Amino acid sequence: MNFEFSDEQLIMKEEVRKLLDKENSVKRNRTILEGEESFDRELWDSLVSMGLTAITIPEEFGGIGMGYLELCVVAEELGRAIAPVPFSSSVYLATTLILDHADNDIKKSYLPKLASGELIGTLAHSEKSSHPTQESIGASFKDGTISGIKTVVPDGDIANFAIVSAKNDSGIGLYLVDLDLSGVSRETLETFDPSRSHSNITFDNCPASEITKDGWEALEKLMDQSAVLFAFEQIGGAEAAMNMAKDYAQGRFAFGRSIAQFQAIKHKIADMYIALQLAKSNCYFGAWALSNDAAELPTAAATARVSSTKAFYECSKENIQTHGGMGATWEFDCHLFYRRSRLLAANIGSQGIWKDKLITSLEKSNLPA
Repeated sequence: MNFEFSDEQLIMKEEVRKLLDKENSVKRNRTILEGEESFDRELWDSLVSMGLTAITIPEEFGGIGMGYLELCVVAEELGRAIAPVPFSSSVYLATTLILDHADNDIKKSYLPKLASGELIGTLAHSEKSSHPTQESIGASFKDGTISGIKTVVPDGDIANFAIVSAKNDSGIGLYLVDLDLSGVSRETLETFDPSRSHSNITFDNCPASEITKDGWEALEKLMDQSAVLFAFEQIGGAEAAMNMAKDYAQGRFAFGRSIAQFQAIKHKIADMYIALQLAKSNCYFGAWALSNDAAELPTAAATARVSSTKAFYECSKENIQTHGGMGATWEFDCHLFYRRSRLLAANIGSQGIWKDKLITSLEKSNLPA
């Protein structure tokens, strides 16, 4: 595999970074954390105006018809800026499911509004506290309606609609539900990172439109696709945390010299750098597999997910340590990156689950374990 982003994709990445820097996304994250809003509407509108919510949507549905590689570079910059917006829920999850599995009528109704940012979508899949399996799904679809409870739904309190996994006559299906219906009740949750909201959603005989009756296979594919995109978010956040630690170490003096010259600090930053570069390499493998819909995608996605989760945790944790006691204070931004690292580590399944997925994919392939 010989992979690199094109000049056009790198230019796009730079323009997204400029926008997020101009909008001071990290400061906006803190504002959401300290305030009552669930996300930053102004920043969301700026991303929409730039066309980022329309990247993978074909032109015939109001999009700009780019691909997953462009979405990967955007995801990395959103992670670097720890943007407090529902981009992953609406773009990585809801838009992808509609693009890949919905009929033309649903595409015509929803994709233009997703592209324009008029609608925000999400995936309602988890139930109770365990990672969902085909046997554990309790929500059910019957006679055109859905009933059941979905837990820890990302952006469930602000989304206009959700794609819901539910049992049907033949297994697990995926169904689109308008979250403004009277049969829907939402409970906003307190999480470790309130800059990205979550909620429990109860469905009581809510009318639903079928996306696909064979939903489990679609969900497995979606998890692999989104794992690569979340991994790019994680390496973006990891690199920002590492640079924050490096800049602080170079500017902080003790005993007459920069603390960056102390061996213990050097080793911390070296460990961060190694973890980040390993994760980047795996993310590029994932980006290649995702953009080519390669047979290696399950392996590439799991590898990228595990290594990026480790890298973001390592960099955000050691960033706090490098800052010393001040790193643990509310006033410094270190905790913002640590919060996001912990949230992203759990949003589509824990590190342990993705390690299991990696082993399973290796067993099914000819790749050496």
